Amino acid sequence: MMKPLSLLSAAAILAFATGAAPAAPPVPDLLEGAINAATFADWQQRQATAEAAEPQEGDAGEPEAKIPPDPFLIRLQILLDRAHASPGVIDGREGGNTDKAVRAFEEMRDLSSDGELNEELWQAISADAAPVVKPYRLTKEDVEGRYVPDLPSDYGALAKFDWLGYRGPAEMLAERFHMDEDLLRELNPGADFNAEGATILVADPGPEPTAKVERIVVDKSKGELIAYGEDDRIVLVDPATIGSDDTPSPSGTMKVKGSAHEPTYEYDPEKNFRQGKNDEELTLPPGPNGPVGTVWIDLSKPTYGIHGTPEPSQIDKTASHGCVRLTNWDAEALSRLVKPAETVVEFKG
Repeated sequence: MMKPLSLLSAAAILAFATGAAPAAPPVPDLLEGAINAATFADWQQRQATAEAAEPQEGDAGEPEAKIPPDPFLIRLQILLDRAHASPGVIDGREGGNTDKAVRAFEEMRDLSSDGELNEELWQAISADAAPVVKPYRLTKEDVEGRYVPDLPSDYGALAKFDWLGYRGPAEMLAERFHMDEDLLRELNPGADFNAEGATILVADPGPEPTAKVERIVVDKSKGELIAYGEDDRIVLVDPATIGSDDTPSPSGTMKVKGSAHEPTYEYDPEKNFRQGKNDEELTLPPGPNGPVGTVWIDLSKPTYGIHGTPEPSQIDKTASHGCVRLTNWDAEALSRLVKPAETVVEFKG
């Protein structure tokens, strides 16, 4: 994303002129009001101040700390999600999936598609002035869900369970509100997610798209799924994990056969891949932490589909086993828009 050097603060310029080390930029305010009122100009100023505070080459310094979430990036990501240009998990940090969502929004709104965050894009997306975060009160159902705190990674062990549920309320709530679990905790320091009646701050990603999808383009080179409606306008764009070197995704064109919610997963090391030491066929139970998440969109090419994931923060950062992996919420939304035996899926790139 764009980091304009011309916006250095007066303090940073003075520090440079006098040779003094610039002060570290303050940690941004992550309160409800600050996020809902965050602006592009404020973010530009923070970026400039942060660049001025970076140690010069050869300077000895402390180990690099994890960059905190930024209120503007939280607001931007939620607004992109509302516009159906999905940034994947909302985490309040810069990254490739947010960059792709910015470019997708530009294409959807016929803006200059340079992929850079600029004033033109900000004016367009911030026309949605509704609050992007809101208080949420935990219910009895939230805290007493069908949780599975200790889930192994081995498929043989997972096959012995009857449900591959969320590990606890925090993981469930993060997915419900399209958030990275770390961000949920950072917005709610000290919160007890197991306490009925507790009030927490969450993202408000808005309603799902409603236009039916006529065709889908899975762009392997971009790590992206683009869905088009009957007027050939973009309905939604999602970041996607698409195949791997060992198990590449298919090429060409096929159709959607149908969708299954809360699917089981049939593991066959002879047809697909081998996980760990598991060399026999296994049936893994359903659940959001299963290998294909909460939904499977079946494609007309055998064994291939579009599906969810147990690790939404890893979308387009790790390989899949030939299929198209989306966040659970993006896959769920898409499953309600496709038309069995009609929606065309094209793999390219």
